Amino acid sequence: MNMQSTKSPDAALLSDAEDPVFPSPRDFKPEESVGYMMRRIVNYVAQEVEREMEPHGLTEAQWKPLLRLYLRQAGTVAELARCCVMDAGSMTRLLDRMEAKGLLARVRSSEDRRVVNIVLTPEGERAGKQIPEILSRVQNRVLRGFSEDEYRALQGFLRRIFDNVQTAQPDNA
Repeated sequence: MNMQSTKSPDAALLSDAEDPVFPSPRDFKPEESVGYMMRRIVNYVAQEVEREMEPHGLTEAQWKPLLRLYLRQAGTVAELARCCVMDAGSMTRLLDRMEAKGLLARVRSSEDRRVVNIVLTPEGERAGKQIPEILSRVQNRVLRGFSEDEYRALQGFLRRIFDNVQTAQPDNA
């Protein structure tokens, strides 16, 4: 009896036998790929968020650090730069523009004079409060027709994809 492998030729292309083969290389359609669909979704959501932020005078570059400040997830240039995936110099210039708009102020730390904390002004607090409302509204619009169970399942699937991407990175950086 001939004990040939039952793996398809496509499976031989993969380094790990447990990796899925859907679609196979010969059936691959770029417009149906996970990456392509995710990129289109991200672009659409970004456009919708930008459209909703515009009447509030906030650009994408501005609302992201403003949200982090509002949620108290960051309070210095370095923390904001890390959260927003920007270099510190670019973040400093962005904060200069936001300070000129009256959204934030720089306050030297009383505990360590070398540290400059970034704090929201009352105007910045008002603007920051609107950001979660806008983001929630856009998210709910794109999730129209999903049940809560489907939403939770989607979150789980996306986390698994993200984990797979992270473990595939050579440096895990």
